[in-house]
Parts: sequence; structure tokens; C-alpha cells
Amino acid sequence: MLRHPAWGAICLLAVSLILCTDKLCTDAGPSSYALDDEDDDGGGDGSSSFSFASPQATPDELAFGFYDGTCPNAEAIVASTVRELFAADSNVAAALVRLFFHDCFVHGCDASVLLDRINGGKSERDAAPNRSLRGFGAVDKIKARLERQCPGTVSCADILALAARDSLVLVGGPTYPVLTGRRDSAGSFYDDVSVPAPNATYAMTLSAFARRGFTERETVALLGAHSIGKVQCRFFRDRIDNFAGTGEPDDSLDADMVGEMRAVCGGDGAAPMEMGYYRQGREVGFGAHYYAKLLAGRGILRSDQQLTAGSTVRWVRAYASGQRGEEAFREDFAHAMVKLSALAPLKGSAGQVRISCSKSIE
Repeated sequence: MLRHPAWGAICLLAVSLILCTDKLCTDAGPSSYALDDEDDDGGGDGSSSFSFASPQATPDELAFGFYDGTCPNAEAIVASTVRELFAADSNVAAALVRLFFHDCFVHGCDASVLLDRINGGKSERDAAPNRSLRGFGAVDKIKARLERQCPGTVSCADILALAARDSLVLVGGPTYPVLTGRRDSAGSFYDDVSVPAPNATYAMTLSAFARRGFTERETVALLGAHSIGKVQCRFFRDRIDNFAGTGEPDDSLDADMVGEMRAVCGGDGAAPMEMGYYRQGREVGFGAHYYAKLLAGRGILRSDQQLTAGSTVRWVRAYASGQRGEEAFREDFAHAMVKLSALAPLKGSAGQVRISCSKSIE
């Protein structure tokens, strides 16, 4: 695919404009959406601000169009394969987004979550929070197509970053710039896997995200990814019958929601045994309906419902406030995803580019 010589500069400007809209850049100014729940001082803890550095297209950094000279169709191959997989099974979108989150939360976005066991040692895939991850086969299919076109060129870490963005767009989410040039880790980090648990309190969730540099507002925005996908009953069954040993359901749950959850998780083999935050009339759809459901006591996971239990409720209310809130959520989510994508990537000569995403190069 031929591009004008000025294309790189144009793309760099485009990224800067996207990331720096209304001072959402290195000066950490407020979002362009001044929400009703936002304090006049910007939230005090910086929760209403973002701090993105402008991308630098140097050899040892992530760049826009990193593969233009070595595999010019790379991003198009990822996008077309994701579309094909989505057409066959729409659940793949949520699976790929979740894979990306779980990867970036452990030593950054380095595709370590994809590795099988190495020399008999446990991999991240063996850790409890990752045993329900899906989408590995989808990544393998994308990688195989790239290897046929450009052997040993496109990293699995970049595949995850691009596939997550493309998946979100397919389910109605916002698009956002994805810089490339990440490299893959040579090892997996079983002992370091730490993601917020399904039953986490809001304080525990905030702490987990804060350790990775995310503000309160960014955290609430990122959890909006739960608006897509499905949750297996085993992650919330304790909320509907004997919550915390009380013999009663979680009192933060709406009574009708308890009944719906019991019907899904009846265990008779006929029930689907999983639930999702669906939009009215459709199963797959990204959006702020997730926050409206939390305000109505219809959070499936306790960690979701807990967003209404503390200071985070202001952002839940803001995002649930009609069209204006939806637009603010989409903008905030896109910026937070750019920030997530930039977590501690391996660059330059660090790491490797795997031939198979599940196997490290010896």
C-alpha cells in the first residue's frame, strides 16, 4: 500500500489532535466535556484530567504506521480478520478486548498473557483470573495470516492492541489511534498476575488501576468495556443466595435483578449460565447503558455495582446522563484506551517478535 511521503507527518498530527483535544495532553487539562458531576477544581485528585504525551516516531518508540515499510498491509490484515471472526461469532469482540486488558495489567502490553507454559513453569494463562479468558484462537488466526504475508515482522503485542481497538469499533465503540512497534516478552509472569477480582470493592478496584497510573475517572471509563460480553454465573452466584454469609442476596442488587440472575444460574442445564449488560433489543452493543444499569442496582458483578458505593458514583451518574453523558463516556474511554495501550511496552531491541503467539523464541 503506497502512501504519500507526508503521510507519517499527517498521521502524527492527527494523533496529536485526537489526544490533545481541549488540552487532553501533557498539560493534563480537563476533558472537553465539563460534566455536571465534575468539581470546579478538576476533581482534586486529578480524576477529571488525562496526561498523554504526544507520540514520538523514533526507532525505539511506538509510532503511527510502524509497519509501513516492513508489512504495509499489517493493520488491514488485522482489521479484516477481526471482522471475519466477528461475523462468525460476535462474542469474539469482548474476548479480544478482555485479553488485551489482562495482558497490559501484568508488566505492560507485551503479549505475555498469550504464552503457554515454558519448561514446565506456570504461565499467566494458569492464573485464576485468566482461566476464563477466551480469544486465543482468534489471535492465532490473525498471527498466521500476518506470518504468511510478512514472516517474523508483526508482534503479538501489536496484534492484541490493534484487534482490541477493531473489536470495539465493531460493537459500536469509539475508534482511537493505536501506535505500533511493541515487541513480545520472552517470558510469562504467573506470580505477578493481579487484576481486580469480580467481587472487589470500589476501593480495591481504584487501587489496582491507580498502581498502573489511572485516575478515578479513567478507571470508571475503562470499566465501561463491561457493556459488551457475557459474565459466567460462577463469578456472581454468591451475590444472589448467600452473600457474605448472610443467607440473603446482596442488598445492593435490585430485587427483580436477583430473580433474573437466579433464572439464568438455575443449574438445570437449560439456562445459559451467563449474563451481559445488553442494550434494549440487542445483545452486542458498547455504550453508557452499563452505567444506567448500575444506578438501577442491576450490576452483575459486585465490582461493577461497587462503582455506585463511593466517590466513583459521580462518574457513573455523569456517564448515565443521556446523550451528553454517552458522548463524554465515549471520549473518556477512547483516551483511557490510548493510555492503556501505552503501558510499559517493550520497544527497540527489547523482547522479541514471536513466530507463534503462544510460544517464546528460544
